[in-house]
Order: sequence, then C-alpha cells, then structure tokens
Amino acid sequence: MNKYFKFLIAALMVAAGIFLMFNRNIGWGIVVVILAGIPIFLFFKNEFILLAFYQLRKQKMDKAADWLTSITDYEKQLHKSQFGYFHYLQGLTLAEKQPQKVEPLMKKALDFGLNMKHDRAMATLNLAAGALQKGRRQEGARLLDEAKKLDSAGMMTEQIKMLKDQMKLPTMQKHMHNPNMRNRGKF
Repeated sequence: MNKYFKFLIAALMVAAGIFLMFNRNIGWGIVVVILAGIPIFLFFKNEFILLAFYQLRKQKMDKAADWLTSITDYEKQLHKSQFGYFHYLQGLTLAEKQPQKVEPLMKKALDFGLNMKHDRAMATLNLAAGALQKGRRQEGARLLDEAKKLDSAGMMTEQIKMLKDQMKLPTMQKHMHNPNMRNRGKF
C-alpha cells in the first residue's frame, strides 16, 4: 500500500467525524477524529517495521523476515526516516543464515540513518565483525572503537570485548594450519 493512502484514510475519518458531529453524535464524532491519528502515526512508523521489531524482541527471526517481505517497494511504502531501519532489520534477520549479506545492508542502514544510538552501535558492530572476517583488521578496530563510543548504555560491551579478543589472535595463513604441509615437497 502506498504511504500516501494512509493520509486519504485519515482525511476520510476526519470527514466522517465532522459529519457525525453535525448530526448530533458529538461523542462518536470526537472518537472518530481521534482515531484518525492512527493512520497518520502509521505514515511515519510503518506497521510492518513495528511488527518486525516486535518479532525480533521475541527472538523469532523467521517471522520478522516474513513481515519485512511484506514491504515490496520500500521507497513507495516507507517514510524516508524508516529506510535505514528497513535495511537494519533485514541485516539482523539475515545475520544467522547469510552473514555475507549483512555488511552491505548495515552500510545502507547507516547511510540512510538510524535514530537510536544503540541501533547505530549494533550496525557498526556488525560492520566490524564483517571487516574482521575478511581480514581488514585496521578497519575492524576503527569500527569497534566507534561502536564502543556509541554504546553508551553498555549493552554490547561483551560482544565488543569478544571481537577485540578475536583481533588479538594471530591470523592463520593458508598452509600454516598443518605443519606437515611445509615439508610436503622435500621428501
């Protein structure tokens, strides 16, 4: 559904409320006019994104992904302030099954903008994990420091510490995991 269709519904509800008020149903008219605020609220906070956040809170990633697939064209269905959260939620739902797709989604989410500091910290932390997986230690360290600054509530200190400990481990080269591989051609 197009996002502007919600304004049409709100306008029709206000018109119905005014009609009820002129026909001596003032109480019902006021109720209908107040209820016209719901579609206006849903213009700025999309219902599918709210339902996906609810499912994420319950740790049901599959259901959250199902709600996100209900958004077919995010540019027509969402307000600009919700673009970042759409990509952020997609990245969180794909984190377990397809971790290679998370990094571009989190970059898009940060480019579009996230309102909450802890959401920006989580996106930055996911970018740092992706950079460390690909062997980009300097970028990963920079992103971890940025995530630590953004995490003012201390919700992700354990994950940040775990990633910093992973950075301290030496990287394994292709042939170094098996010591017999070095002597392979000598015998």
